[in-house]
Amino acid sequence: MNIPILMYHQIDVPPPSGTPLRGLVVSPGAFARQMRLLKLLGYQGLSMRDLEPYLKGEKQGKVVGITFDDGYQNNLHNALPILQKNGFTSTCYAVSSMMGGTNSWDRGLVAEKPLMSEANWRTWLASGMDVGSHTRTHADLTKLSTDEAIDQIANSKMELQQALGCEVRHFCYPFGRFDTMHAQLVRQAGYTTATTTRRGRVQSGNDLMALRRVLVAQATHLLHFGLKIFTLYEDRRG
Repeated sequence: MNIPILMYHQIDVPPPSGTPLRGLVVSPGAFARQMRLLKLLGYQGLSMRDLEPYLKGEKQGKVVGITFDDGYQNNLHNALPILQKNGFTSTCYAVSSMMGGTNSWDRGLVAEKPLMSEANWRTWLASGMDVGSHTRTHADLTKLSTDEAIDQIANSKMELQQALGCEVRHFCYPFGRFDTMHAQLVRQAGYTTATTTRRGRVQSGNDLMALRRVLVAQATHLLHFGLKIFTLYEDRRG
């Protein structure tokens, strides 16, 4: 059974054409149409928490994982009502030491947007959604020493759990950059899954520390969205 894990970043009004990283901003209208299509076709949109038994082969069904990287406030304001309307859950990956801040790792490249505050995250959780870790500072793990990588991976989990009072079981590699050692560190830190930016759908039995995802971009029209999810389109490009 092929399981698409959708990768989103911001759900907001896209910036002007030519703006760097514009593709990572999906409009609320497009997101609503995508979720409605999944619902109409009998698919259930699930957080990584709720997707776990399907990834492990314990359950089968028409399911799609829904993930958001970085923890933008617009995910709460614009994506959450749409997810709730369709009865879906999702995982948003938080940068643990930057709650209430901005995406300063993109400084000089794009306009900075607010990230969810601790209160925002509590609202997200109370709405039935899931929180994952995206390291402490959105660090490129491949540029760090082993001790620094451990700090980013393990301590982000502890910071989020202490701040929000929830279990954090899922990890996402910032910039999609990692190697075998980092996957091992993620497993040792007690995470159940880790998602990447590698393209493709997943199947039960795949390495849970290196799960592929399906990027949904600003230019992903509805037909393209369907191709990515229901056909071999993404698998062939992975």
